[in-house]
Amino acid sequence: MRTFTAYIERDAETGFYFGIIPSLPGAYTQGETLEELQANLKEVLELCLEELDEPVEDLPEFVGTMVVAV
Repeated sequence: MRTFTAYIERDAETGFYFGIIPSLPGAYTQGETLEELQANLKEVLELCLEELDEPVEDLPEFVGTMVVAV
């Protein structure tokens, strides 16, 4: 089993959570709660992995986020 890291934001207007898995193109979704978001992310991950034309091992590794002040 391979694990993926999701980047999560909360929309201030709707209160919904938005998640994206940066290392997997097309892997993004939303949910009203964090639990719903996690279930939706798992589902979209499974769908995206089924459609991959390359081995999972060849996907880029998500390293993290960086705060940049301007």
